[in-house]
Amino acid sequence: MTGRVDELLRRVSDGDQDAFAALYDDVAPRVFGLARRVLRDTAQAEEVAQEALVEVWRTAARFDPAKGSGVSWVLTIAHRKAVDRVRSVQASADRDRRVAAASAETPYDDVVEEVTTNLEQQMVRRCMDSLTGLQRESITLAYYGGLTYPEVAERLGAALATVKTRMRDGLIRLRDCLGVEVEVG
Repeated sequence: MTGRVDELLRRVSDGDQDAFAALYDDVAPRVFGLARRVLRDTAQAEEVAQEALVEVWRTAARFDPAKGSGVSWVLTIAHRKAVDRVRSVQASADRDRRVAAASAETPYDDVVEEVTTNLEQQMVRRCMDSLTGLQRESITLAYYGGLTYPEVAERLGAALATVKTRMRDGLIRLRDCLGVEVEVG
């Protein structure tokens, strides 16, 4: 697939719409999947995937196969767009909270919600502390840092399979520690 994507990107850089349609068919599911993992919101992931693929169309001439594969280049664009969206949403939420805090009294429900949130955060921290170092660091990089499995493995200098196993085991331990019940269909 990598060689095919590289060739399609070369053709897209020449304005070949058919090549872009084929490229879209090849990479759109992976772009959407990456955006969905980072954003955890289907509607926003769809928007980010569309923005990323539009950017691929506009900037295909910048792709340099000497620096990496076409798939990596496309997914890097998608990851950057997704992380930018997370930051934008967070900044907007922070602004809204500051405005609301400055202009309103704190009703009882907000106090209860804040106390509940603080207790939940403490429980998550306690459960995260119960994980092994590799589990904790892998989960932190993936869920709070927005990194993919391969990026986590590279950052930690560990094998991809090891990172996936540690994350799965760590998430199971977190689920059990937090008392989350999973309904089996």
